[in-house]
Amino acid sequence: MIDRGLDKGFSKVAGRDVDYATLRAQFMDADVPVTWLESSEPSYILYTSGTTGKPKGVQRDTGGYAVALASSIKHIYCGKEGETYFATSDIGWVVGHSYIVYGPLIAGMCTIMYEGTPLRPDPGIWWQIVEKYKVNVMFSAPTAARVLKKHDTAYMHKYDLSSLKHLFLAGEPLDEPTHKWIMGELGLPVIDNYWQTETGWPILSAMPGVEKTEIRFGTPSFPVYGYNLKIFREDGTICDPDEKGIVAIVPPLPPGCLSTVWGDDARFVSTYFSLFREPQVYSSFDWGIKDKDGYHYILGRTDDVINVAGHRLGTREIEEAIQGHPAIAEVAVVGVADQLKGQMPMAFAVVKSADSIATPELAAALEKAVMKQVDDSLGAIARPSRVHFLTVLPKTRSGKLLRRSIQALAEGRDPGDLTTIEDPTALEQLQRALGTKT
Repeated sequence: MIDRGLDKGFSKVAGRDVDYATLRAQFMDADVPVTWLESSEPSYILYTSGTTGKPKGVQRDTGGYAVALASSIKHIYCGKEGETYFATSDIGWVVGHSYIVYGPLIAGMCTIMYEGTPLRPDPGIWWQIVEKYKVNVMFSAPTAARVLKKHDTAYMHKYDLSSLKHLFLAGEPLDEPTHKWIMGELGLPVIDNYWQTETGWPILSAMPGVEKTEIRFGTPSFPVYGYNLKIFREDGTICDPDEKGIVAIVPPLPPGCLSTVWGDDARFVSTYFSLFREPQVYSSFDWGIKDKDGYHYILGRTDDVINVAGHRLGTREIEEAIQGHPAIAEVAVVGVADQLKGQMPMAFAVVKSADSIATPELAAALEKAVMKQVDDSLGAIARPSRVHFLTVLPKTRSGKLLRRSIQALAEGRDPGDLTTIEDPTALEQLQRALGTKT
């Protein structure tokens, strides 16, 4: 533990509470010998629920993972020895493993570990850290950008960000309005990259260390070297440009990806490599599109598709349409069971200013305007049955929306395990909006 002297009356328990400063002084000059391992030796096991809800232990190797991280720091993130890397994630998540701990240190960079939200003590805290520690490469999440979008942009311009080369965002699909907003405010390249706990490093990304390419809003650009990525139809054939399909990787997977599911090789194969019998591919369980120029767009999980009267709609598409309304900061859309149409989309939106929903009349007017926004973008078939306004959405501490829990509450079901939720009051607010909590 690090004792900052905040609680003068705190009594330490011998054998449980170990003081960092004391240990550091004791072992500062210790010579720790290298332990040599086979490259295939497991480096760690990280559990992920994936699409099944039953946790899977993602087993990572040592040698391949080190190679993937070293190359990605150089070719994707453009980090150099002696520079400073700031990933705003939590070390318990894959981004924390890869790009708070291992990646920057392997590359000889200084890494910053920060515990807290982007809003405390004020919405300028991250940018203050960038100025103070001369951060060169920063990695965060689209959800965090959407949170910051609700606050005064003066906080972003208050600090000297001249050391920062670019900002990378990953963890959720980055919608075009948020991408355009944060890149405009920072005046820096903001690069979307797409990957998973299972892969350990980016699948799709611009690679400025290899080639300078045009940054297009709302797209993680191109497959990273090592990934033979294709967009497949559900019959196993490859999609045409601009045709929605399943994002999959033709094996072998590149270094750094999971080697198996811990203690369950059969589940590794049945979960990830059983999408088609022919060809056998690794399924990402995400919908995506590749346009005629080779840019890729991630549309959301295959289990996030809503079936409205026979029409298959991706929640990401509806969210992006709603996000285009100038009053909306962020939004989550889920499919809710409907006796007539099978499912109907329901939206939960956070507004930029509480003034826009200060009265029931204003809230009703904004709900109507948001529905029209969806009608104009996607057609009336995609119009949400309701748009509920909240001040915060239920998310994990790493910034991922708890979509299954939101859907369960909207359908009157048990929301399941909520141990990773960042703010428990978000669920109470959602329940009040649905009328299930007084």
